[in-house]
Parts: sequence; structure tokens; C-alpha cells
Amino acid sequence: MVVNNKVDTLTYDVEAGQPRVSGASAAAAPPPPPHQRSTFVVEQHKVSAPERRSTARALGQRLAEIFFPDDPLHQFKNQSFARKLVLALQYFFPIFDWGSHYSLKLLRSDAIAGLTIASLAIPQGISYAKLANLPPIIGLYSSFVPPLIYALLGSSRDLAVGPVSIASLVMGSMLREAVAPEQQPILYLQLAFTATFFAGLFQASLGFLRLGFIVDFLSKATLTGFMGGAAIIVSLQQLKGLLGIVHFTTHMGFVDVMASVVRRHREWEWQTIVMGLAFLAILLGTRQISARNPRLFWVSAAAPLTCVIASTVISYFCRGNAISIIGDLPRGVNPPSMNMLHFSGSYVALSIKTGIMTGILSLTEGIAVGRTFASINNYQVDGNKEMMAIGVMNMAGSCASCYVTTGSFSRSAVNYSAGCRTAVSNIIMATAVLITLLFLMPLFHYTPNVILSAIIITAVAGLIDFRGAAKLWKVDKLDFMACLAAFLGVLLVSVQVGLAVAVGISLFKILLQVTRPNTVVKGVVPGTQSYRSIAQYREAVRVPPFLVIGVESAIYFANSTYLVERIMRYLREEEERAAKANICSVRCVVLDMSAVSAIDTSGLDALAELKRVLDKRNIELVLANPVGSVTERMYNSVVGEMFGSDRIFFSVAEAIAAAPYKAVQP
Repeated sequence: MVVNNKVDTLTYDVEAGQPRVSGASAAAAPPPPPHQRSTFVVEQHKVSAPERRSTARALGQRLAEIFFPDDPLHQFKNQSFARKLVLALQYFFPIFDWGSHYSLKLLRSDAIAGLTIASLAIPQGISYAKLANLPPIIGLYSSFVPPLIYALLGSSRDLAVGPVSIASLVMGSMLREAVAPEQQPILYLQLAFTATFFAGLFQASLGFLRLGFIVDFLSKATLTGFMGGAAIIVSLQQLKGLLGIVHFTTHMGFVDVMASVVRRHREWEWQTIVMGLAFLAILLGTRQISARNPRLFWVSAAAPLTCVIASTVISYFCRGNAISIIGDLPRGVNPPSMNMLHFSGSYVALSIKTGIMTGILSLTEGIAVGRTFASINNYQVDGNKEMMAIGVMNMAGSCASCYVTTGSFSRSAVNYSAGCRTAVSNIIMATAVLITLLFLMPLFHYTPNVILSAIIITAVAGLIDFRGAAKLWKVDKLDFMACLAAFLGVLLVSVQVGLAVAVGISLFKILLQVTRPNTVVKGVVPGTQSYRSIAQYREAVRVPPFLVIGVESAIYFANSTYLVERIMRYLREEEERAAKANICSVRCVVLDMSAVSAIDTSGLDALAELKRVLDKRNIELVLANPVGSVTERMYNSVVGEMFGSDRIFFSVAEAIAAAPYKAVQP
């Protein structure tokens, strides 16, 4: 270390774990044997603040980091005006990017994938519409228009768009609380379309304003619990169709559903039960076949449509018995529904709330699925563009008799396995649905409702992630408790309560981590100049009379008081330990700020207050390794004046080497 043109040598005793310093600034001490010591020359470096910036420039850079971390305008730099127009067109409509080099070879792969997912989308669309308490035809409408719009705007090559189970369940349960679809079908349909419009508006706004990080407030742990609970509730709701019950509860809770099943045992139909269990076994069996042998993906993909056809044939020849059927479905393309959107009246608040809830869930699922397959195929998916694409898709869909749609994991997995290459597979799927709407609707007249229940149960069974929950228990008990709370909230109360619990727990975890940041006592690792947590590294040893504390979080108003209290507690414990071991007490507290990413005025005031408290006790407080933004704020505040450049160090090792009493030995 160079101080006043003199060099001090900092020596660590490996056995005793004590620092020894020789040189002009240290008292002479007998050196340990050569095999017990490692010698480092610690040179002092000045901690510099970043280059001064104007307020406007600093604010602009900060906003750019928050809202434009991917720098979307980078591709427009140094380009001609015509080229910028082309790039802008490709940015907002990705189809013009990959469409310019599309080939017949790609079309063949996309056609196979599109027809494959169409065989899955048609029965799922009808089933999920039923789950949302909507007419079955709405599910097919929602599998036609939205995929076409996504093919123009979406950036994922593998995402297969259509209705999904969780969004359907949430929409159905929330709207049904205010309006009974059996008694007021037109009003219910109007609310569903209006909620879909608000869902799309919310999603597109998040993408346009680049606020996609809001969706991240739903953690993976809470989503695992919510999805698992919702999957069980969805499956239990299908007992109505699986058992042939006519009068079934409208509540979603586990207790209410099971009580209704028991009370209505006289309505059970053995023909329906036999057919339902048989096709459910076939669907689950084909799912296992495809899971064990991915090359046979087409087995589970074609199974739902095959079962629909087979059950329809059986129902036709057994017509007149107790098996409930879908009935007549209107033939033709989506009718316009813009006139059914209601933005005034007593139900607007319900539509907005339902739209936001379903919008968040569908957006979370769609982006997660898109990113999953993008990482597999080594390409990037722009989250904000995806939000705008899904949002515009739902806004347009609400005007064309569609309800909330997004990227489905099951259909996307089949799409990927079938060899899709671009979003044209969605266009092929939509074309197949269009043909069905125009010419094949009468064939679904005798399709039994029980097969739709079996398809739904099979689809949502994969949402129950036992392995994921077990992994949470092994890795993070708090995450597991969050998962369990969201699961029980859905299962025992309602889907809305479960979702509220999931969001609440996610926010609570964030607040907990912000208000109670992690702090550690550090010691030197013998043979190095590195200071590490003594709880993590058993070989790390304390360096009396110094107390080295690491703060592993930003210092804000929400945690500054806690940090001061925690540091004082560390000091008290260290002094008690020193008194018990009959060694010198703490004379200097070194605050390692290498992990402090930011600090506000409350944090600066807390540092100043901590220094005043320690000064009264004749204990030095020094700071080590602050990052640039923290250093800048300290030098612009009273903290910079109180500490001065001689108490802010480049590293913990330099702070200890520079102390005037470092030669004092216990």
C-alpha cells in the first residue's frame, strides 16, 4: 500500500487467521514461520465518481435503461430513409421479415404442422368455450380470426394461438358471479366480448408503453400453485358432463363442487359415465405414449378429434338415450360483434376487472410459451412486441365474436413437434377451422358433451406440476409456501381469490426482499485478499479489530432503518464475542458496498446517522467498493463530506490495510 510514499506489507497468519502489517505505519511484530504466511502488497486506489452528467442526460439514460433495455432503435442507425421504412415495416409486422425469403419447402413443413394443430384446436376450442360458459361455436370463432392476426404481428415461430383453459375458467367464473348465462345469454355474451376488448387493450398498452415487467409480478412459484389449483377445479367442474348431471352448482370451490356431485347422485347416467371414462382413458393413454416417445407426438395430437368423431358416431346410433349432445351449431364465418361491446352501464367495472385478470393470465402464458420454444430454437422473442401482438389480436377478436385467446402450451408443443418453421402454421390452422365453419358444422350436432369434458380434463392434467412443487420445497421453502397458499386459495375459495393470493404473495415477497435485505459478516480467506461471508466460507476468518459487513441490496427508504439496526446488532454480537474470547474489541466497521446497486436520500441519511452513532463510541466507519451511481450520490451529499475520500476505499483489503491501528494484535 502506498501512503505518503511509503509501502506497507499486509501479511495474513494462516493458522491464527490474523492480519499482520509491517512497514512504516505499523509497529514491529515478530513474523510467523514462512510456511504459515502469505504476503501481499496492497496498493491504495482512489475511488472516483462517474463523469458528471446533466440532469436531462442522466434522466434520459435512466429512462432508456428502464423502458428500452434492448435498444430497439439500434437497427435504424446509419440507415437510409427508405431502408428505415422497410425496417419499421418489418419491426411492426414481422411477417414481412421472414416472408421475404419464404419457400415451398417451409410451406410443406408449416402445412403439416398447421393441419396437425387444427385437429387439436377444433375440439379444444369447442371444449374451452363451454368452460367459459359460452356457446361452443365461439370457441371455433376464436380459433379462426386471432391466429391470422398473430401471424401478421407475432414474433414467435412456434406459438399456436387459440383459447386456453385457465383464461376460459377465470372469465367464466368471474362473469357468472354477476350474470347467469342460462338466464341472460345475450348479456353474458356481451360482457365476454367487452372483457376480451379490455384484456386486449390492457395487453397492448403494456407492450406499447414497454411496461411488460408488470407481468413478472406473478412469480413462477405462485403460478405453479395457481395453475395446479385451477386445473383441479376445472377437472372437478367437468364431473357435471362426465357423470351426466343436469342440475349442478355454479360455485367453483372444491367443497361446493363435491357436495353437488354427492347430492345429485340420482342424476348420474351410467351410459354417460361409461362413455366418458372410456374416452378419458384413451386420451390419457395417448398422452402418455407421446410423452414417452416424442416421435409419436401425432398420437396425442390426433386423439381429441378422433375421439370426437368416434363419440359422435356412437351418439348418433344411440340417439334417444340419456347422453347429452351439443346440438345445432350455426354454419358460417365469424359474425361482427362490435355492436355488442358495452362501455357504459352497471357492468363496465366487471368487464374491466375480468379483462385485466384474464389479460394478465393469458399474457403470462403466451409469453412464457413463446420464450420457451424460442430458446429451444435459438432465436429471440421481443416481449413487448408479443404483448402488442396478443393485445391487438384480442381487441380485433372482440369485434369478431371471439373471446380471450393466447398462445397455448399444448398446441404450441404439438406445433413444434410437427416441424413448424414459421407462423404460417397458424394460417393453415385457421384455414382448416374456416373450412370446418363453412361446411362441417352439421357433423357436430350429435357430439356428446361428455367427450368435451374428457378433452378438458386431459388438457388441464398437465398443468398440475408435482415435480415443480417438490423442487420448490427442496430449493426455497418460502417459494413453496407461496405456491401452497395460491393452490389452496383456488381450491378452497375461488379462482379469483387464488389469483389475488398469488399476486399478493408475489408482491409480499418483493417487499420482504426490499425491506429486509440480506447482510453478512465477512472474513478474509487465508492466502488471498478476498473477503467472503463467514457463513458461506468456513475457511474465512475474522480480522479483529475490524468488523466487515456486506450489504447485498440497494439501500432505500424502505430498508435503511432496518440496515442500521442490523449493523448495530452485528456490532453488539461481535463485541460480546470479543469480550468472551478476551481479544480486542471492534475499532472499525468496514461496510462492503460492492453489492449495493443503488441508494436514495434516506439511505444516505442512514449512513450519516450510523457514522455519528459510531463516532460517539470511538468506532471508525469506512466504506468499501461502492459502485458508480452510489459513489456519485455520496459525493453530491453530506455523506461525501462526512466520510471524505480517506474513508471510502477501493476494496475491503485496502480499507483494512489503511487503518492507523492495524498493527494492534489481540
